[in-house]
Amino acid sequence: MKTFTLAASAAFLSLMGSSALAQAPAPACTSDIHDDFDFWVGEWNVYAPGNEEGFGPYVGHNTVSRIHGGCLITEHWVNTAGAGGDSMNMYDPLIGAWRQVWMSNGWFIDYTGGLNEDGAMVLTGDSYTIQTNTRAELRGIWTLREDGTVSQEFEQKDAEGHWQNVFTGIYVREEDDPRAEEAEAARTGQ
Repeated sequence: MKTFTLAASAAFLSLMGSSALAQAPAPACTSDIHDDFDFWVGEWNVYAPGNEEGFGPYVGHNTVSRIHGGCLITEHWVNTAGAGGDSMNMYDPLIGAWRQVWMSNGWFIDYTGGLNEDGAMVLTGDSYTIQTNTRAELRGIWTLREDGTVSQEFEQKDAEGHWQNVFTGIYVREEDDPRAEEAEAARTGQ
């Protein structure tokens, strides 16, 4: 019995030691470049562009979080029909650029880039539509506006090689949204 107890105690202490080492926090991503996309982090109600306030009908909700010591930004999107998708966004030191990988049940995107001279995040790469088995060149542009909202635009190249807008969303922080109750009712179906 004594031998078993000593062996069990030794095994427990060994596991605790290796567990403590495994849980030691890794250095955070704290360089300035890791802050480039922070303007997009938050809880957002998303609207189509439009009216005098600069946004029209509610189109969905987006939760954008910075995790893992600031090394990863995750996105969880749900539109008014209940469909959604998720992305992982990170500064990729292997290529020296920002990268986003998006996945939903119908669309895959993988693109890279960084801040342009105006401070907008511009990512360019490929999108793949699962249902139609088609691939297209895609560009995403996120712009922090003077009023604290964020404009998100997606552009796709047409057959002649010209960029065409396929989506524009105006992101309004939930806590700053004068239409938050309306957005919540649309989101919950009440």
